[in-house]
Amino acid sequence: MNFRRIHWINRLSPVQILLLFYFIAVIVSTIVLALPIAHQDGVDIPFIDILFTAVSALSVTGLSTITIANSLSTTGIILLAVILQLGAVGVMAIGTFIWLLLGKKIGLKERRLIMTDQNQTTFEGMVHLIKQIIYVLFTIEFIGFIVLGTYFLQYFPTAKEAYLHGFFGTISAISNGGFDITGQSLMVFKHDYFVQFVNMLLIIFGAIGFPVLIEVKKFIFAKSAEREHFRFSLFTKVTTSTFFILIMIGTLFIYLLDSGNFFADKAWHENLFYSLFQSVTTRSGGLSTMDVSLLTEQNHLFMSILMFIGASPSSAGGGIRTTTFALVVIFILTYARGGERIRIFRREVYEEDLLKAVTVTLMAVITVFSSVFLISIIEPFTITQLLFEVTSAFGTVGLSLGITSELTSISKIILMILMFIGRVGIITFLFMFKKNKKRGNYRYPKEKLIIG
Repeated sequence: MNFRRIHWINRLSPVQILLLFYFIAVIVSTIVLALPIAHQDGVDIPFIDILFTAVSALSVTGLSTITIANSLSTTGIILLAVILQLGAVGVMAIGTFIWLLLGKKIGLKERRLIMTDQNQTTFEGMVHLIKQIIYVLFTIEFIGFIVLGTYFLQYFPTAKEAYLHGFFGTISAISNGGFDITGQSLMVFKHDYFVQFVNMLLIIFGAIGFPVLIEVKKFIFAKSAEREHFRFSLFTKVTTSTFFILIMIGTLFIYLLDSGNFFADKAWHENLFYSLFQSVTTRSGGLSTMDVSLLTEQNHLFMSILMFIGASPSSAGGGIRTTTFALVVIFILTYARGGERIRIFRREVYEEDLLKAVTVTLMAVITVFSSVFLISIIEPFTITQLLFEVTSAFGTVGLSLGITSELTSISKIILMILMFIGRVGIITFLFMFKKNKKRGNYRYPKEKLIIG
């Protein structure tokens, strides 16, 4: 693509161009899902619900106002899987992959777009990064498709149906999309721990961050001598430790908050897998082995916090991201102890990164609070139900207490905006309004303010 021929695009910033591409992708996805061939015979889906499904799929959220199994045809299900794949990897990653296949040269402008889309900080190795992401993701997806498809032969009457479920289930899990074609998410497999285990792995692969997967791949395939001196990046260390600590904390609290309710009459292994799967999926997955509306209100609030945090940067998930949460928590602890510099794993954190983390958290809180307030004016549901729905959209999770389809069009539009922000990230969304102003060579005098 030659951007120089399109003069008005040249006046846009990389962030604005990227958001324009996502907007175009939403339009195309909506048109594709509106085609009669994508629907089952006799099914008429309102436009707002088609648009909502397209945005939900492209943002890999999974919130849905329709039942996919009863509304979309096999062709529609495959098209939905393609949209989920596009949303998981990113518009620019897929675009770069196609450019490479066509033998096109990836210029500076395209590299800046890739850098923005993948939440990277430098131009270096952008094309190589995309190649590695595509390679790792497609390899995992192929293995997941074969394993689940073959395993599903015992559940479905034909191989075609079994492998269709294996194909869509794999894409939905690794993209953290949360869509299902069973009509009951994974509740039909609530006693099948193998299916749950595979889905948890796929969700984690999609949510932990593509740079982490690439580093782990390098470590695994490194020679023995290289492996001894291999050093994981600070990003991988912080992301991985925060990610799995949150899973363990989530598992424990989800069980404890409902130990006298939902989990009271179940065996220990049922409680373990219910709690563990729910902890993993609330981070961004959206699939469920239980009806979450049966849990206590306290659990709904706790799960809303997990969904608000979300997945890791440069992943298929949304939310404020794990690194943001880790930096804010460490900053609070450091400040409370009288420290001035943030240190993690014997490394100091840049003040700019800390400022971004605080900004993202603050803006996310304002965004979520404002959305809950606006929707509460329109809808008759409780604040807890609305908070759950809003954080699910913002975290691109897709879990619901069953009220999504009952929302008005205005509320659905608010959720679509949240899903979009959750997918591209708060920082990217804010930079859409950034103006390129030259910095002045003067500064104003400083003065102290009373805080707290």
